[in-house]
Amino acid sequence: MGLASELFAAVPKRHNCAQAVMAGCGDPDRVAEMAACGGGRAPGGLCGALHAAMLIRPDRAEALRRAFGEAVGDVTCRGIKTGTGTPCAVCVATAERLLETL
Repeated sequence: MGLASELFAAVPKRHNCAQAVMAGCGDPDRVAEMAACGGGRAPGGLCGALHAAMLIRPDRAEALRRAFGEAVGDVTCRGIKTGTGTPCAVCVATAERLLETL
């Protein structure tokens, strides 16, 4: 389990999916701006974990989006929650893994 996954799972809960990915894999100074990007509120309805990953690696944004969609089954929070049933913790771990491998 990577740092982003640990932050997301920590009790008490202090990070939404986007904040956990940004704090664990990106720029801790940008965590506050990610507060508005969890729970399907990222631009375009994207998964917050994916949105943060794309901000961390804008040069790989399309590759991240494509690989995330293949791994999780959708790139939008709504599609993930209603279509694939993939838990948010898995989305955070997937974004974290893709940032390490792409």
